[in-house]
Amino acid sequence: MIRAGIIGGAGYTAGELIRILLNHPEVEIRWIHSTSNAGEPVDHIHSGLTGDTHMKFSDSHPLEEIDVLFLCSGHGHSSEFWKENDMPEGLRVIDLAQDFRDRSEGYVYGLPEANRKEIEGCRKVANPGCFATAIQLALLPLAAAGKIEGRVHVTGITGSTGAGVKPAATTHFSWRSDNVSVYKPFTHQHLKEIRMTLGEQQPGLDADISFIPVRGDFARGIFVMATLPSSLTEEEVKKIYADYYRNEPFTHFTDRNVDLKQVVNTNKALVQVVKHDDELLVISAIDNLLKGASGQAVENMNLMFGFSEDCGLRLKANAF
Repeated sequence: MIRAGIIGGAGYTAGELIRILLNHPEVEIRWIHSTSNAGEPVDHIHSGLTGDTHMKFSDSHPLEEIDVLFLCSGHGHSSEFWKENDMPEGLRVIDLAQDFRDRSEGYVYGLPEANRKEIEGCRKVANPGCFATAIQLALLPLAAAGKIEGRVHVTGITGSTGAGVKPAATTHFSWRSDNVSVYKPFTHQHLKEIRMTLGEQQPGLDADISFIPVRGDFARGIFVMATLPSSLTEEEVKKIYADYYRNEPFTHFTDRNVDLKQVVNTNKALVQVVKHDDELLVISAIDNLLKGASGQAVENMNLMFGFSEDCGLRLKANAF
């Protein structure tokens, strides 16, 4: 059994991470740190865990007691944490914030479909962003084949949990219900890591990405639609995608129409392509809290420690 610790235990991603790790056959959670909830039972915050654990949030984080640390605090907090704490020899770290997604400080970018060999046995992983995961999985096969031929236009719609647990004007039910809105058009923070990964896969790539993020009227999930020019036939594109994802445990290429309910509450990603004249449409769907965050973090942990990649992650989709 490996011993795990969690920093920032009160948020949505931490709640999902705790749920997965409590049922992981190779992991024991030693402590869950939360500054604002220290001493409170974990299931008082994450009520879906009632009956699953009697743990309480800790006000300390003894790093010498654990083998793997998950950093689940907000963006910017991870770098601050390491300014105040020394990393014990042998400790492995998975950061779910964006602080080290540029591969700084020796972190490996944790998208298994692109960087599996690097992740295996490494010490530090920067977990990708949720939109970044969905968009990269839509475009990775083309980039690896050197076939992103022009500007990519992406529209992606996300559930309200993508905004985090702290309430804001655009996350209240009364505002979000029966409503749709655009935010951060062309400037979303995940574009930097998307361009980094696609450039690594297709050296010299200069095609730009226009990304329009949309707030959806649902709690969880991301649905991405990417269009770009392509000289390939639909059969050629389908072969590229089928070959690239043939042996992936979680990302699956399909000829059938994709919808969110196929992936919500799972670590799966589904990818579909449609060709019309010279335009290619790529659709991808993930659960933003699982494949887009905590599920992928556990997938990375499995690779780091030599477990089966799908260990503890065979989760049931919400069919209805």
